Amino acid sequence: MFIRHLTHATSNQGCENVVLSLASESTSLVQESDYKLVHAKESFNLASTGFSVSAFNVFTQLAETVDIIHYHFPWPFMDLVHFFSRSNKPTVVTYHSDIIRQKLLKYFYSPLQYAFLNSVDAIVATSPNYLESSPVLARYRDKSISIPIGLEQSMYPSAEASRVDELRKRHGRFFLFVGVLRYYKGLEFLLQAIEGTNWPLLIVGAGPLEQELMKIATERKLNNVHFIGQVSEQEKVNLLEACYAVVFPSHLRSEAFGISLLEAAMFGKPMVCSEIGTGTSFINQHEVSGLVVPPRNALAMRVAMGLLWESTELAQRYGEAARARYLNVFTSRAMGAGYVQLYSELISRRRET
Repeated sequence: MFIRHLTHATSNQGCENVVLSLASESTSLVQESDYKLVHAKESFNLASTGFSVSAFNVFTQLAETVDIIHYHFPWPFMDLVHFFSRSNKPTVVTYHSDIIRQKLLKYFYSPLQYAFLNSVDAIVATSPNYLESSPVLARYRDKSISIPIGLEQSMYPSAEASRVDELRKRHGRFFLFVGVLRYYKGLEFLLQAIEGTNWPLLIVGAGPLEQELMKIATERKLNNVHFIGQVSEQEKVNLLEACYAVVFPSHLRSEAFGISLLEAAMFGKPMVCSEIGTGTSFINQHEVSGLVVPPRNALAMRVAMGLLWESTELAQRYGEAARARYLNVFTSRAMGAGYVQLYSELISRRRET
């Protein structure tokens, strides 16, 4: 999603984008509206990281045709490709996340990681919160900046009024969670928070913890919790439009930004999230666009949700502020302008040397 919105924004501001990714089929070229997509055949996958023998040569050839190379971190394989190509083009890396869970692999990868980050010209964090809190980025303050992720609302379908009315008639006012049901999403604390209340909660998404969470909800007789599963983009938009507020209980730094929270802000919804030092509390500012609570604290989350539930005026005020913050900080145009300026500076600096 990030690359799709970034290429849309930068192409509108004069950039030509070529995206290299791995795919199961052989090397191919696809012309999309905002970028050329080059597929290199994936040879194997290790620890959720794709590797490709053909990508080394494909990347080297592409690097000769461009003015600047933009990496995304973490992707250890691309670190190897970077050194193999020996390109002299300016380089920027969007630093999406520290490596959190794979502690053993991180131990072996660290030398390559630091060699790669040492070698690039600029590092971009996706929020100032992450730039300030990442122990890795602390080493690179002299060449690191923050450019917040932005979304282009016109790339989303419009909400269907009839479906929105139907959702509201079926559930009344309801809280909404949208995301993959993974270990760091904190949903067990959200279920604890909502236990004993009559607030409807719709959980949208699938993932490794889906069955476990459904079992917890059944055992605790949480009849106000509804697991919706995976939905289409249209259905997601309808749910975002229909909901009363969005709750995002992620409790670990594996949640580096929180696109679902940003979508909530784009739709003008009040939010509840946890303070984990990442983009979540940059998107949702405490007592501005919603409420921010300590992580793993079901009671604090229940209190925050209760404050919104009991005061429609407060919820409306936070929702309006969330929408205003999206328009001021998180549009794709603003993100694109930040990257285009950085690209231009790096290219000019390289030419001067």
